Amino acid sequence: MVEEAKLDSKSKSIPNENLRFGERALSAGGAAFLSAVIVNPLDVVKTRLQAQAAGVPYQGSCRLGCFDTNSKQVIISTRELLMSSTKLSARNNFMQEGFSRLWRGTNASLALAVPTVGIYMPCYDYFRNIMEEFTIEKSPTLTIYVPLVAGTIARSLACISCYPVELARTRMQAFKGTQRDVKLPGVWKTLVDVVNPVKGSNNGYRMLWTGLGAQLARDVPFSAICWSILEPTRRSIQSAMGEEPGAGSIIGANFTAGFVAGAVAAAATCPLDVAKTRRQIEKNTDRAMTMTTRQTLAEIWRDGGIRGMFSGAGARVGRAGPSVAIVVSFYEVVKYGLHNFHQQ
Repeated sequence: MVEEAKLDSKSKSIPNENLRFGERALSAGGAAFLSAVIVNPLDVVKTRLQAQAAGVPYQGSCRLGCFDTNSKQVIISTRELLMSSTKLSARNNFMQEGFSRLWRGTNASLALAVPTVGIYMPCYDYFRNIMEEFTIEKSPTLTIYVPLVAGTIARSLACISCYPVELARTRMQAFKGTQRDVKLPGVWKTLVDVVNPVKGSNNGYRMLWTGLGAQLARDVPFSAICWSILEPTRRSIQSAMGEEPGAGSIIGANFTAGFVAGAVAAAATCPLDVAKTRRQIEKNTDRAMTMTTRQTLAEIWRDGGIRGMFSGAGARVGRAGPSVAIVVSFYEVVKYGLHNFHQQ
């Protein structure tokens, strides 16, 4: 029985044990680069919708850090804001700021995605492989939970390592300038603006990790759900094809499984994403350092109900499905190519 489980597990995966961590990281970084450039406009739209629902003022020139959830003067009708659709938000961004602003924060997205995915995907492979070997030998019934656990650990490591850049990206996307010719702050300037108001205090550089709890509360369940769906789905598709893995079948199986898994995980964790955005764009330093994800979710529910909890859900799902599909399929097909190269 153990031997059958072992053979079944190996037959549904591409052999890549001979790939070094650096090669896996390079494959993942390339996948992240491609995905970030393609789906960034939907990420901007999603963040804008969530920021608007939280009451970010768009009148006049808005400097980074101008959002304060305690200020009643900047809160617009929640009902009015939540009626904004993804299509309307994208059209308004284009008309008011220019087409290029739909890629606002792309440099931060690239600075975030390449190292994050470069850590995330190889670590997932590593943890999955050693856990599968262990569970197949010791407790085959636990093997089905390996993708969930491996994805959770790998995502946590990647998230903590690269979080300040994630904070900068969210702030860059959330706030917009009203003058097209004015160059908006980049990643470094955004992070400096986060630290400067509290520089010299004990909370100075801790502000760079503002909202990390909310980020982990979103990303860990997302990763657990995503890999729990993706891994068995792609293996089932590959088995149904009944042929030796080729570039076409690898792309097809991984793209399909990734799209479904990413969309489902994004929809399920949308309230946590709204909470993460609200915490990251909080201006009040004391409040930012004491806010919890639970408190933030309670405020979102109080202000907007179920519609508030799912602000930007359409754009989030529309982004996550293709993003996961692109990253996983590109990563796996490059690994396949490198494996064949080593075999020659």
